[in-house]
Amino acid sequence: MTCGTRSTGTQSISWRRRERHRRRGRPHRAHAGRRPGRRRRPVRVLERRAAESNLTRAFAIHARTLELLDMRGLADRLVAEGLKVAEVRPHVKGIKGREVVFNVRHPDSAFPYLIILGQARTEAALEERARGLGAEIVRGAEVTGLTQDDAGVTLTLADGRTERADHVVGCDGAHSAVRRLLSVGFSGHAYATRILLADVRLDADLPLAVNPFMGDDGVVLLPPFGDGWYRATIWDRTGQGVPLDEPVGIEEVRDALLRITGRDLGLARMRWATRFLSERRQARDYRVGRVFLAGDAAHVHSPLGAMGMSTGIQDAANLSWKLVAADRGWAPPWLLDTYRSERHPVGRQVLRLTDTLRRVSEAPAAVRAVRPCLFPKIVNQPRISERLRLTFSGMGITYPVPSQVTATPLAGTRVPDLALTLGDRASRLYEHLGDGRFVLVDTTQSLPAGDEPWPGRLRVLRSSRPLLLGRATTILVRPDGYLAWTATFPDPGQVGKALAEWLRRPGT
Repeated sequence: MTCGTRSTGTQSISWRRRERHRRRGRPHRAHAGRRPGRRRRPVRVLERRAAESNLTRAFAIHARTLELLDMRGLADRLVAEGLKVAEVRPHVKGIKGREVVFNVRHPDSAFPYLIILGQARTEAALEERARGLGAEIVRGAEVTGLTQDDAGVTLTLADGRTERADHVVGCDGAHSAVRRLLSVGFSGHAYATRILLADVRLDADLPLAVNPFMGDDGVVLLPPFGDGWYRATIWDRTGQGVPLDEPVGIEEVRDALLRITGRDLGLARMRWATRFLSERRQARDYRVGRVFLAGDAAHVHSPLGAMGMSTGIQDAANLSWKLVAADRGWAPPWLLDTYRSERHPVGRQVLRLTDTLRRVSEAPAAVRAVRPCLFPKIVNQPRISERLRLTFSGMGITYPVPSQVTATPLAGTRVPDLALTLGDRASRLYEHLGDGRFVLVDTTQSLPAGDEPWPGRLRVLRSSRPLLLGRATTILVRPDGYLAWTATFPDPGQVGKALAEWLRRPGT
């Protein structure tokens, strides 16, 4: 995300292009590009698809992902284009007279909802920002070979060209060529159940919510796009013998909706549909030398929960600023390794959660018999619903404190978009993140206001407004909006030590 990186749909990212070999040929999907100046480094995206996508396969952007996009100036556009949804309303066969509502409102965020928006429109916004930052996007290019040495990575394309880069990020999906070329294991399994995805227009008056229906014959998930169209994710117990390559017809979808929901939802039109086997897999390593994996190349899981795209974008937000630091020469030696130590556990948690949802949804007959009684009690438990809310949204993610730095209260936790008062001007924290620099916020009015001796690495903000983060008066915020360090009325020596741990000593 920072410096134009992205994860949605990208086959591979060649970070900081060094040189381009041989003649220009057809475009794949890796990254490198060109923009003069110290802050923006050459990045090129090699995109295997020859044409822009119009897919709506991924449709949900969760709150923490919106916050990360807000730091990059993208959230307002996506919120304006999408539909705000703040509730999940499960419809479970056998539940009568008791409404089950799972609240996804986030009181501590400027985005107290999730956004329903087709994947193609999210990709278009990310691509526009990438191009605006100088990234070059090359379409129709396919990576077929990869070698690396101490100085960089060489990619070979299907047309015989080669690309040389300092770093490469493979974001090329579940069947990642980059992951295969690295010989990285992708442990897990494919589910035996076939799933239908379809965009359908319904005449039924459904609540403005994500509407899961659980019946004897399977499960249907119906999030709205807001214009009468819905994404239908269907697991049909009676249709599991249909071959994967069998086209999905509107009558098959209409029949499945009727049997599973127990209602005629008035299916009028269908504009897109596919049939696939869901998988539960995770890459053993997220980094091999100068090559990284992100998005579906690193983890795939059940579509229940709609967490795939958001998790991939969060991967990119975590990795991008670390690559910027490495590129500019001030990353501590251990920094790039924290991508795996921070994001691999998050991916594992997403796999476990979506697998649990699948098991509940596809329950055997004995479990289905007691589901109407147990389901409302579980979902309506405040502690359980709160934990689910924080997990689904990404708001509850906490990163471990690296052993190489001083551990302080709240370090590794998400920082909300703090209100700041800078002189006589009102501001907010997220306005100052997103360019790869750390932000030091000080409310003691006793520390220097400049970024010396860490120019290009640090922005210092002197705010007269309390932080309301425990007892902290001074905080160091990572470029991805997580706390690196906190203190209460620190002296300059303490601040300098914390900065040196994260930003290295001046002059490095």
